[in-house]
Amino acid sequence: MAIAMVAGESSGDLLASRLLSGLRPHLPDARMYGIGGAKMAEYGFVSGWPMEKLSVHGFFEALANYREIKGIQIALRDRLLAEKPSVFIGVDAPDFNFGLEAQLREAGIPTVHFIGPSIWAWRGGRIKKIARAASHMLVIFPFEEEIYRKAGIPVTYVGHPLAQVIPMVPDVAAARSALGLPAAGRVVAILPGSRMGELKHNTIAFVQAAKMLAQRDPGMRFVAPMAGEKQSKFFSELVSQAGLQDLPIQLLNGQSHTAMAAADGVLVASGTASLEVALYKKPMVIAYKMMRASWEIMRHMSYQPWIGLPNILAREFLVPELLQHNATPQALADALWTQLEDPARQAMLRQRFTEMHHTLLRDTAGESAQAVLQVIEQHSKKHQR
Repeated sequence: MAIAMVAGESSGDLLASRLLSGLRPHLPDARMYGIGGAKMAEYGFVSGWPMEKLSVHGFFEALANYREIKGIQIALRDRLLAEKPSVFIGVDAPDFNFGLEAQLREAGIPTVHFIGPSIWAWRGGRIKKIARAASHMLVIFPFEEEIYRKAGIPVTYVGHPLAQVIPMVPDVAAARSALGLPAAGRVVAILPGSRMGELKHNTIAFVQAAKMLAQRDPGMRFVAPMAGEKQSKFFSELVSQAGLQDLPIQLLNGQSHTAMAAADGVLVASGTASLEVALYKKPMVIAYKMMRASWEIMRHMSYQPWIGLPNILAREFLVPELLQHNATPQALADALWTQLEDPARQAMLRQRFTEMHHTLLRDTAGESAQAVLQVIEQHSKKHQR
């Protein structure tokens, strides 16, 4: 048996690895291949292309890499059409995966899409495309089930894999010890994003904000987990070019969860990382900047007031969101400082984020694996008739 998958960035790699951890015991000899990362490889997954090739962000940034990405998609499609895997699982990366899934499904290969795109935040009209592409949706937020059911798309709510990975009560002392940080004193984690485009647009404002925070609290320590060596080098170059290298920032190779656990507050780019910070029950400021042209397109497509996952789940502005021109260093520093200075607000956030954690906590690996196995079984029975 062969199972094909595509994950397009580090968050997808993590989410896909949770699914594989549930599938592998049922299919110990299955060949699992496609495009993925190091965490998927731990379960015997073989990636035919570097996952980073798909990790581009924004309309115009994607356009610049269109030819290469389209070439990868066509090459993978042709291979899968020839080999006919038992199922194709697209993990996030909707712009790459939905087009591929539609072609595979039309050719008789069942398709599962894991992680619904944020149609509830952007591009609501995309639901028709999803209906053509996915035999079955696996969704990670409880409110998504109804959206897909109404559209007639088979769907399973499997909880959020991160809710299982992240402890309900983080061990701050152990995290600080692991990073060589003092037990006392404030620690702020800086997470400008894992994609190169995110780093390019967010890094300077985040680091300038950190410098302002350090002026208010000279004992404050800063940690910045990076997705890889390339990102770490680029981050350092940006900081140096902006003349900010005098601010001591402890760069980490990965270890984002350890950094979040150790922190008193977090400056974070919008995306999965903001939900991770919420699951670690930390005050945060969610920020996002991108190319101006991309921003002009994106902001006209939004039809709800929040972009940060913690706020979307709460249906209110639990934590500040500062976007594009509003994400100034001063605004970032002020918004985080206000939370760091307010113990009552910190306690409220801990309580709300704990409730959120319980809502998202399911046996994600087991339930998603069962849904995939059911899709394979139904397809098999259909073709035996």
